[in-house]
Amino acid sequence: MPGWIAEGYSEYAKRMPREARMELVEIKPEPRTTGKNTSQIMEAEAQRIFSALPQNCMRIALDERGEAITTRKLSESMKEWMSEGRDVAFVIGGADGLHDSVKKEAHRMISLSACTLPHGLVRVLLAEQLYRAYSLMHNHPYHRE
Repeated sequence: MPGWIAEGYSEYAKRMPREARMELVEIKPEPRTTGKNTSQIMEAEAQRIFSALPQNCMRIALDERGEAITTRKLSESMKEWMSEGRDVAFVIGGADGLHDSVKKEAHRMISLSACTLPHGLVRVLLAEQLYRAYSLMHNHPYHRE
């Protein structure tokens, strides 16, 4: 990922308090030089995703065809997740998106935009929205309506 993506993600991750800590887990993309077709590449990446997910976590797939949410709705969901005390894993697809198996196994599928976004940008956007949702939950002045 370009440096600005790492910097953007890190900026919001470091703002999060201990009780809402973000941890980035990257999986290795499937090489495109193996002769596999797109479906096979996505399936291989799906297996890596499933292996990387914490056991019993709430799985949320990010997809432009998912449920459109507002920051306020994300904040309400975040409050609920925190009260349940489970890990929440937001799954961002690779260059070709998420394999259907990942979407089907997700507890929820949400959209940050109806536009197709590059996965690096989604990482930064999600981190910012999680910080904003947390600040909204705690009446911090970062979020304005």
